[in-house]
Amino acid sequence: MIITLQRIVEAVNQAPDFSRALVTMVQQVKTALATDCCSVFIADHTQRQFVMLASDGFQVAENQHIRVNFGEGIISLAAQREEPLNIADASLHPAFKKLQNVGEERYRAMLAAPVIHRRKVLGVLVIQQQNSRAFSADEEAFLVTLAAQLAVVIAHAEAKGLLRTEQSHWVHSLRGQPGSPGVAIGPSFVARPEARLDEVTAKRTDKPTQEIRKFRNAVARTRQDLKELSARMQDTLPADTLAIFDVYQSMLDAASLGDAVEQAISEGWRAQTALKQVVENFVAQFEDVDDPYIRERAADVRDIGQRVLMHLQARQNRFAEVPQQCILVADEVTASMLAELPVTDIIGIISIRGSSNSHAAIMARSMGIPAVLGLDDVKLHYFAEQTLIVDGYTGDIYVNPPAHVHKEYQQLAREEDELRETVATSRGQVAETEDGQRISLQLNVGLHVEQDWLRDIGIDGVGLFRSEIPFMMRERLPTEQEQVEMYRQVLAQFPQRPVVMRTLDVGGDKPLPYLRLSEDNPFLGWRGIRLTLDHPEIFLIQVRAMLRASIGYDNLRILLPMVTSCSEVDEAARLLRQAYYEVSEELGCDDGQQLYQPQLGVMIEVPAMVYQLEAIASKVDFFSVGSNDLTQYVLAVDRNNPRVASLYDAFHPAVLACLDDIAKRCQQLNKPVSVCGELAGEPGGALLLVAMGYRTLSMNSYNIDRIRWILRHVRSSTLQVMLAKALQSRHPEQIRKMIKVKMESLGLGGFVRAGK
Repeated sequence: MIITLQRIVEAVNQAPDFSRALVTMVQQVKTALATDCCSVFIADHTQRQFVMLASDGFQVAENQHIRVNFGEGIISLAAQREEPLNIADASLHPAFKKLQNVGEERYRAMLAAPVIHRRKVLGVLVIQQQNSRAFSADEEAFLVTLAAQLAVVIAHAEAKGLLRTEQSHWVHSLRGQPGSPGVAIGPSFVARPEARLDEVTAKRTDKPTQEIRKFRNAVARTRQDLKELSARMQDTLPADTLAIFDVYQSMLDAASLGDAVEQAISEGWRAQTALKQVVENFVAQFEDVDDPYIRERAADVRDIGQRVLMHLQARQNRFAEVPQQCILVADEVTASMLAELPVTDIIGIISIRGSSNSHAAIMARSMGIPAVLGLDDVKLHYFAEQTLIVDGYTGDIYVNPPAHVHKEYQQLAREEDELRETVATSRGQVAETEDGQRISLQLNVGLHVEQDWLRDIGIDGVGLFRSEIPFMMRERLPTEQEQVEMYRQVLAQFPQRPVVMRTLDVGGDKPLPYLRLSEDNPFLGWRGIRLTLDHPEIFLIQVRAMLRASIGYDNLRILLPMVTSCSEVDEAARLLRQAYYEVSEELGCDDGQQLYQPQLGVMIEVPAMVYQLEAIASKVDFFSVGSNDLTQYVLAVDRNNPRVASLYDAFHPAVLACLDDIAKRCQQLNKPVSVCGELAGEPGGALLLVAMGYRTLSMNSYNIDRIRWILRHVRSSTLQVMLAKALQSRHPEQIRKMIKVKMESLGLGGFVRAGK
């Protein structure tokens, strides 16, 4: 039986289209079970009906559409009970409702199995027989197993809109990750890179010197491209976003890609092959990382590699003519692609790969272009020559939407323009509630940040500086001096404001190319402070570099990641003191320079830390809550696993209770505590955190203005009411509904959509 099942599933997967797949399936199931009829009904939740899309056994005319209303018949009963119904004579069952004009009266026995995907009933698979009999346990198990397999196929088809017919009223949307807020409506423009690394065939060379010369020439031309792109965007992007092109330039340095590619060429590979090997190696390392910001650097490495490849192949980017006011669609929209296209004509972005942490998303937010990224199993050609709606709030994409959907989104687009103008009025003002409760808004950064732009937006410092990227972009550890230059650049940009630098947070899910390891469960493995304490030479060099970079400044704060015990804090503090005395001694001969003792903090991201706050408080100066990892560990959910990602929810009552407990206990201990996860930049989340007592929120730059505006239009008493209701709730959706109702009552309803 299992072989038969495998053959049916294989035939379904190999069918040229979805309709043919269903026809193939019912035919083969009917044959395999030697039954008289097999049919599949798909749920139309908009019309609240089950629609028969394929049958082998019913007499159905070509244009006849068989529908069963929700709540009627045995089909609906199987869906409602979410279990198979095995009935010897269906005509005698009280729920039976005969399908008209299809010849169902000749069938007696009926077995109906619901098709369920992620707790949602997508349809019902039915077999019937003329003779009255109960189907065997084996037959029932076969049909239930097949229904589970079919669920994935139907879910993908529904997501792609393949269930729509001319007679159907269904409105299906593709769903991705919201990358940049806003709504865009327009024709599609599909863009493809001129050169692709995955199309390079491995070839050897006996002239490595010549190949190295070709590579260096291609790098030089790529550098010139980037300079021109940066200049082109000078008047379009704020300075911090424009620095993306500086990051691209640094990837071409010898210490990053250059030396590695030339080494591969020296080993006998042609330049194109060597480039492919090195870039794909870096890409694989970044894609294995859990941290979403660092993982998205894989797209940057791939992009810069393909730009170098384009010059190695003596090609030029030749995009087709771009339609006016169009939606840009690509397998992977990149920062350089956006810079090359006429920005005035790009009103929306769809990137099949990527997330809100990609440089393309960062640019889109800076440019005010709605974007959706990270679609599941959708091919690029599906978007060609289509009219699209991009909802950058929810991540929904509508393909050739009906008139009523089009009209609704036109109204939403007008409201979005008004909201954007409203938020801009508070830029640079103090972040405080109506009754004067001051909140410090800080940045999570991993890019270069320019002072002029920061002066305009009015932030209070850096709440989280990620130090991992330079370590991951090299074939060796960065030297102490290289780290000094990097850290000093950031500290110098915030001379009067705190800069919280997290020590190296790699290992396990963030492998270094020169420190290989393999673990069954990297999220619970050798990472963060565990790794660096096992390698004190790495830790000491990094904190020495941070200290040397801070000479003359008193704004450095050092943050320890993935801490679970007092002993880890003690050992890290000992090494920090050692580094401080070493740098102080070296500094003794330099008159006029001063080295300040930096504050030491610990990240609260492991539940064990919550129960050790009292023990650790005397050893540190501050705490910082990493809400992303804390949520993941409290709920035991890998948010990157699509099968359980829906369970990852920072509004889960257990997570909010944990955050509230942390805030209260830190207040009792008189220790500053901040939040640097995504929850801090989400409107409803920010309000609840402030109500709990958090006075420092660190977030991505694009959230600063809207969070500031919201805080300036609420009172602390209102927030306390919201928090009390949230802590009494039993489900995340109850909390979201409460936040929505409350914010709408305050005239902040537009931000509810922005925070979805």
